[in-house]
Amino acid sequence: MSNTVTGAQEVAASKEQGIGSVQSRGWGKQDTTWVISLFGTAVGAGILFLPINAGMGGFWPLVVMALLVGPMTYLAHRGLARFVLSSKNPNADITQVVEEHFGIGAGKLITLLYFFAIYPIVLIYGVGITNTVESFLVNQLQMTAPPRWILSIVLIMGMMSVMLAGEKLMLKVTELLVYPLIAILAGISLYLIPDWTGAALAQVPSAKDFTVTLWLTIPVLVFSFNHSPAISSFALAQRRDHGDNAVAKSDAILKRTALILLGFVMFFVFSCVMSLTPAQLAEAKSQNIAVLSYLANQHSSPIISYFGPLVAFVAIVSSFFGHYLGAREGLKGMITQQMRSSGKQPNSKKVELFIIAFFILTLWAVAIINPSILGMIESLGGPIIATILFLMPMYAIKRVPAMAKYQGQISNVFVATMGLIAISAILYQLVG
Repeated sequence: MSNTVTGAQEVAASKEQGIGSVQSRGWGKQDTTWVISLFGTAVGAGILFLPINAGMGGFWPLVVMALLVGPMTYLAHRGLARFVLSSKNPNADITQVVEEHFGIGAGKLITLLYFFAIYPIVLIYGVGITNTVESFLVNQLQMTAPPRWILSIVLIMGMMSVMLAGEKLMLKVTELLVYPLIAILAGISLYLIPDWTGAALAQVPSAKDFTVTLWLTIPVLVFSFNHSPAISSFALAQRRDHGDNAVAKSDAILKRTALILLGFVMFFVFSCVMSLTPAQLAEAKSQNIAVLSYLANQHSSPIISYFGPLVAFVAIVSSFFGHYLGAREGLKGMITQQMRSSGKQPNSKKVELFIIAFFILTLWAVAIINPSILGMIESLGGPIIATILFLMPMYAIKRVPAMAKYQGQISNVFVATMGLIAISAILYQLVG
């Protein structure tokens, strides 16, 4: 789990054992495990809708998106990790770093926004895992699904038990899940190559349509590649294991994560878009179904009809872990800040028990209710995530002495610009 739980003793023990100096010298297995974990956080169920949303404008806007999304993903997450690592307190998570740099009032506000941007996504995964397994049991295995209240609590407790067992098990389970996910994504991408057509290539939009398509699709790319909920826990783990070399190590891990995301996810997107016409993509969007479901219907392919739910299941579970870390951190920050402002000293064990109970009960309740409004809530959280991921670290570089060393880089302008573009597109779609 997040090493905000482990406290100062583990950090001190790491330093005494010289872990930082030994592990920092080269690339280790733990570094690869973190790459896989961050990949799993980013690749949620949204990837199944990404080819439809990103490919609607045809092939050529997609090429520009592929050129932009790699630098966007790496530089934005690098900035957020550096922000977390800029604290004087080696155990400070993102909520505490905001309070340290911007004051108690701003700290409370950002913590509140941070929690309510990530928490609905955790709820969505609780609903999504239940629906995916229920559909698979009924449609693929021809079984009668157990009552929803039983199925949902079994699945939720399964995911929560991994998180409660600790950071090492969470990383191990994520690793076991994500390798098959990478293999399946690559396999399906290759499987679709014989079906590639020139329909997407033939669609050449006007300059205006090209620009509008690109503008409105940037938020889709931002959130399909987003692993910011896990960045605070990730950065703290790097400081625990690598000490003064934490920034360099986190930069290296985030760069590899962005490259793997770019390679596997965009190949999957391109392959899906090239195997469908723009009209078919529009039809899939109107039916509000995942791209693999649409492809299975088009091709009557047993391979895709079985692998589709499997991809969804693995993507939901692996992404749940990273988002849970962020939501848990936000809720703990809110409780701690509120108690301290009331002159009370929080009891760590009681706070932890409350957080665990809160997540289990609310995930279970929402999974049983199965509301459709959650997609809208996720959209409303979009501007907050984009602000925290893209704009807050760039603002800190300008205003916070501890981050002044990162000033004067052209990448700062790029990140801030892409963040503003993403936020403007999200707000436009919400108003529209």
